Amino acid sequence: MDWFSDFFRSIGENYGHFFSWSDIAGTLSDPVSWGIIGSLILLEGLLSADNALVLAVMVKHLPKEQQRKALFYGIIGAYVFRFLAIGLGTYLVKFTLVKVLGALYLFYIAYKGLYKGSSGEEGEIKNKGASFWKTVLLVELMDIAFSIDSVVAAFGLSSEVWVLFLGGILGVLMMRGVAQVFLKLIARYPELEQTAFLLIALIAGKMLAGAFGYELPHVIFFGILIAVFAGTILYSASKRKKEENRKA
Repeated sequence: MDWFSDFFRSIGENYGHFFSWSDIAGTLSDPVSWGIIGSLILLEGLLSADNALVLAVMVKHLPKEQQRKALFYGIIGAYVFRFLAIGLGTYLVKFTLVKVLGALYLFYIAYKGLYKGSSGEEGEIKNKGASFWKTVLLVELMDIAFSIDSVVAAFGLSSEVWVLFLGGILGVLMMRGVAQVFLKLIARYPELEQTAFLLIALIAGKMLAGAFGYELPHVIFFGILIAVFAGTILYSASKRKKEENRKA
């Protein structure tokens, strides 16, 4: 039963990091940590901007005051899920098999996202007028579903509890607060939607390499992410300009 006690001891230590001032201070003072947090926020924004609109449609039938409450409860649920997932995940991600499975899952998400983006298929969310608490439950479940992909992707970038949690917290706030900004950015540069899934594939590659003992330096990885993101914007702007010139 030693493995059983070791498991709970390790999980307890992981959750203990949430309440460690030295861990919090170390994260806030480390530029590399903020680079990872920024990458997580950017990914969350690009991948989840339309999710905020989905949630808005789900609560549309409620009175204004209840709409805000339902969405607020949804945020609380997303934070609780991240708290539980990060504490458990930082233990599990130490195992090679878990890293490999996580990387394969991210490759699948990237493939599905790129394929979906190229096929132009769009889902339709219908408002069925559920009661307040049923709507809250549906919003909670939808928030958790939206969180799974971003949480797994986060483990491809870091295993530090507060880096992952801050990236998740700020990412959810960005999704809810400035979703329109990301939607306008994607509308202006449509290729960014596919780029987000390309970045997921790069993170999957980093996680898979880490599973076999090769850790890509953060500076190089951040450089690749920035180059891909900036390159996409330049390519999209050039493509749009050529189309405008052709029409003229």
